[in-house]
Amino acid sequence: MALACLGLTACGGKPSGPPPTPPPTVSVVTIQPQSVNLESDLPGRTTSFQVSDVRPQVSGIIKARLFQEGADVRAGQLLYQIDPAPYRASYDQAVAQLANARATLVSGKLKAERYADMVKINAVSHQDADDARAVADEDLANVQQQSASVESARINLAYTRVLAPIAGRIGVSSVTQGALVTNGQTTALTTIQKLDPIYVDVAQTAVELLALKDDMARASGKGDITPSAVVRLQLGDGRAYPLEGRLQFTDVTVDQNTGSVTLRAIFPNPKAVLLPGMYVRALVIEGVDPAGILAPQQAVTRDEKGRATAMVVDGQGRAQPRVLTLAGAVGNQWRVTDGLKPGDRLIVVGGANAKPGAPVKVVPAPGPTAAPAS
Repeated sequence: MALACLGLTACGGKPSGPPPTPPPTVSVVTIQPQSVNLESDLPGRTTSFQVSDVRPQVSGIIKARLFQEGADVRAGQLLYQIDPAPYRASYDQAVAQLANARATLVSGKLKAERYADMVKINAVSHQDADDARAVADEDLANVQQQSASVESARINLAYTRVLAPIAGRIGVSSVTQGALVTNGQTTALTTIQKLDPIYVDVAQTAVELLALKDDMARASGKGDITPSAVVRLQLGDGRAYPLEGRLQFTDVTVDQNTGSVTLRAIFPNPKAVLLPGMYVRALVIEGVDPAGILAPQQAVTRDEKGRATAMVVDGQGRAQPRVLTLAGAVGNQWRVTDGLKPGDRLIVVGGANAKPGAPVKVVPAPGPTAAPAS
């Protein structure tokens, strides 16, 4: 029996090697098109709808300041009173000079008319008649000149009442009662800003602007950014601004230093929550892509060139790499514009163990892999 066992062992020989390695197990999701909101999150700052620096148009002493700093003022409201006494005197003088010129004009016209009749009967010479008519014309020109002086004096007198050029929120006054102000001074007396509505200016690179136009073209069928695009705001402390705005226009020039373009949105601001110069984040709702492709972020990696890549399972059960073009995040998913198509089986778990072209064992993804698109 021992010899028989030795014979059998000799006939069987050694095992040929370890058993073959089974294919790696991967979890997949099937790509399906869905309606996706197209959004861009951009930094920006608020800007006043209207701004007016109030400056004096005549020189003089401030007699009174007639507003409360930080209050709302209406257009045409009296803000400062400059001492009107010297300007009233100049106006009265101009009125008197005008009256004198008009009286002189009457006398000159009557004399010219008499000489015109007398020259017909040779009672006066033609030279005397011409001189009388010329004097009357000079008197008329003097009346017109004095009328202009009266109007100029009246305007200067009116400028002693410094009025609000626009309605809005008034700022700090740079002068007090008794201060001397001069016409054309560089320092403004105060500044008025209209805050309702208010602008929000956001900067976007020229490359991102082209992508934004492409998104809107796919969503709305138009090739440009339309003012109908909805914009939402997030304040500096993370709170959401409750009112929506509208994209108003896009600047036509690219900043050569930064390569960015300014987009301007307009927002209602009835309670003056937004103040000029505030830092905000603007969410531009570009439209809706009715057949958007979303991929879970856990399924997308980067190669050595920095390109977004993913693995899919083909019809023969083999893993195949794909290079993706991403257009931003939607929740915890990437919006894919190229590289995936409806029906593709995207590997979300186990892709690191799968080799390109090698067979894999496919199982459904465990539970929901991504939140639904907003």
